[in-house]
Amino acid sequence: MRELHAPTPLKPAQPPSGPVVIWNLIRRCNLTCKHCYSISADTNFKGELSTDEVYTVLDDLKQYGVKVLILSGGEPLMRPDIFDISQRAKEMGFYVGLSTNGTLINYDNINNISDVGYDYVGISIDGMRETHDKFRRKEGAFDDSMRGIQLCRQHGIKVGIRFTLTEDNESELPQLLKLLDAKNIEKFYLSHLNYAGRGNKNRKDDAYHQTTRRAMDLLFESAMYAASHGIKREFVTGNNDADGVYLLHWVRRHYPKQEQHIREKLMQWGGNQSGVNIANIDNLGKVHPDTMWWDYNLGNVRERPFSEIWEDTNDPLMAGLKQQPRTVGGRCGECSYLKICGGNTRVRAQQLYGDVWAEDPGCYLDDEEIGISVAGDKTKATREAK
Repeated sequence: MRELHAPTPLKPAQPPSGPVVIWNLIRRCNLTCKHCYSISADTNFKGELSTDEVYTVLDDLKQYGVKVLILSGGEPLMRPDIFDISQRAKEMGFYVGLSTNGTLINYDNINNISDVGYDYVGISIDGMRETHDKFRRKEGAFDDSMRGIQLCRQHGIKVGIRFTLTEDNESELPQLLKLLDAKNIEKFYLSHLNYAGRGNKNRKDDAYHQTTRRAMDLLFESAMYAASHGIKREFVTGNNDADGVYLLHWVRRHYPKQEQHIREKLMQWGGNQSGVNIANIDNLGKVHPDTMWWDYNLGNVRERPFSEIWEDTNDPLMAGLKQQPRTVGGRCGECSYLKICGGNTRVRAQQLYGDVWAEDPGCYLDDEEIGISVAGDKTKATREAK
């Protein structure tokens, strides 16, 4: 949205030196959320990495060129050494984010959180009070999380809301966006429900395509309002790279003169980065292409360094994910915006069709919008690709 108001020159692409690593340091959690991808519970899980093992991995990540760490769980604040690990990561020069449900942020630990100097704290909110508590399966969870947000704000910590969109909570998105203003919250992250973990078991509750489009329209409008009024706030979406294509269509309708510029920026971004610039390490040290792919193990950091695992294209999935363009089928293979979307989220195709390279069932654009003619005429698709 800022690019629409103040376009910046398209610079040569500079791939990151290493992937963003989302690290589930602990599986234990004080909540049992219905859409949890790690299927966590309030119990200890055996075999988790020790503090020293975590430090060894940190050394390898630093050497490999990783710059961004997102520390997650379960609930990372339930890990006794979380602040030691976080402090060490910060001292090593990593950008360190904390992904938490926020309920355990309180007056007893807020100074520890502040002392670490987290670059960002993301707190999950699934709707207003009644809806959030229902999703989190705990009465009072909303108030506890909002207290955590308020404490972060009071201590000068950059904090944001992480919201997973489903049919059950999409009607409360407008209220949540208003909450950003009321609480002066700096970031809003909308995650599309992905078919993994508990989310897979609740696939029937996933937001239907029209619901998704309404939510995206509202998010675009909110982001544009912030950008045009000098409000310092970030709006981010995740787990559905069709968002980039839908944004381009929105720009075409509202800012047609800027369409080509935004198209080039989106193509440079490249769409889905699973297995390339997004990585996951779970609580047992297993490496996955992203956080939603816990059923696929690329290797374990106890046995091989992360840097070696991530470079190994002998694994057929990693070879396919790193291929540009990816060899995807169905609508994704025919789509004229593949360079923008990158084939979207492969785990959804695997879950629904049993084929990693099938079309992504989460794409909410119709055939005409992605340049596919019902009659099979590829003229439009060819024109769009050019």
